[in-house]
Amino acid sequence: MAGLPAAKTFYADHMGLIHGTVQLSNPSRPELQGLEVRALADSGAVHRCIPGHIAIQLLLRELEQRELILADGHRRTVPYMGPIEVRFANRRCFTGAMVLGNEVLLEPSPWKTWISSCGPSCSRSL
Repeated sequence: MAGLPAAKTFYADHMGLIHGTVQLSNPSRPELQGLEVRALADSGAVHRCIPGHIAIQLLLRELEQRELILADGHRRTVPYMGPIEVRFANRRCFTGAMVLGNEVLLEPSPWKTWISSCGPSCSRSL
């Protein structure tokens, strides 16, 4: 992901939500430019989610369909897309994500380790 500065900060907004800038790319398509995006790091989330326009820009492929039960109790089937490389500071992980919502949502598994280990460059530690 040449040309993108390293994302190094997660921060709390005025409502106490934790947001950060991460870099997303498609490791199976190295010729594509990755994206630097704002992500919500939610300790209550159980899945990673990305908006549809990001899946399109990264030319992700549908790996499977997954059924979700939304907070209001409704069931919905959504595509699970990948592969996705997620980068933050000098850390990265390879994953997939469900296409849902209008912002990138990260569940605790990748970001909790990143935040607790990035030291003073983080504006908020969880």
